[in-house]
Amino acid sequence: MIASSPTASSPIASSLVASRVSAGYGDTEILHGLDLAVPSARITVIVGANACGKSTLLRMMSRLISPRQGHVLLDGKSIHRIPSRELARTLGLLPQSPVAPEGITVADLVSRGRHPHQGMFSRWARKDDEAVAAALTATRTDALAGRLVDELSGGQRQRVWIAMALAQQTEILLLDEPTTFLDISHQIEVLDLLTDLNRARGTTIVMILHDLNLAARYADHLVAMAGGRLHASGAPEEVLTERLVREVFGLESRIITDPTSGRPIMLPIGRHRMAAEEARSAP
Repeated sequence: MIASSPTASSPIASSLVASRVSAGYGDTEILHGLDLAVPSARITVIVGANACGKSTLLRMMSRLISPRQGHVLLDGKSIHRIPSRELARTLGLLPQSPVAPEGITVADLVSRGRHPHQGMFSRWARKDDEAVAAALTATRTDALAGRLVDELSGGQRQRVWIAMALAQQTEILLLDEPTTFLDISHQIEVLDLLTDLNRARGTTIVMILHDLNLAARYADHLVAMAGGRLHASGAPEEVLTERLVREVFGLESRIITDPTSGRPIMLPIGRHRMAAEEARSAP
């Protein structure tokens, strides 16, 4: 569990808005005039079919790529006008396939999350040690601190990268498929951890997930993308419908209510089951 700070001392959550943005790579445009206002201090989950622009959107909102048109605004100011170190203290990104320097230990990699907090006149301090230790403990990677990242399994490495993102202690955290390589128990563990971070610190979380049911369970705000555009957004109960699954994923499904969370659950039908249903209903 992540320790909570007193509400009175908590800063006002930063706002992040993409306004009519278009972006792409080379001659290929991926995003087309997209608008997205990220709800502050909430968990936003982005879903959509492969190649619909999800990762491009996160990369653009973190300033890794520039929009061809439109603007990304952090607290009403273009992120391209914010000094890099200042931006990194407010907004953090865990990309889809991060690469660690060769020969680096887990503790050293997680410590790099504190670099934005180091300035010309500020040195490594006790609060930095505490932030790294807390991140390692929260992700259950403290026992791996002295190990080389190269020696870890895919799931262990993913948790170490998440620990580095937590150590950065930003107001906004963007994560591109943070449950990649994790088995189901560790997926739930990571999503519960991010929920703790949001609830205790008010951190704004934006993440991409492929599992629609986990997305619906953990999202306060669900965003569905299709063809480089925002197809639907809102509460999971409003967004995750049979029609949306058909339009966005080309998949027939049934939506029921999760008896545990009260959130929607998507049950895919599949070609063979659909054929059986059609055969039964034929005159």
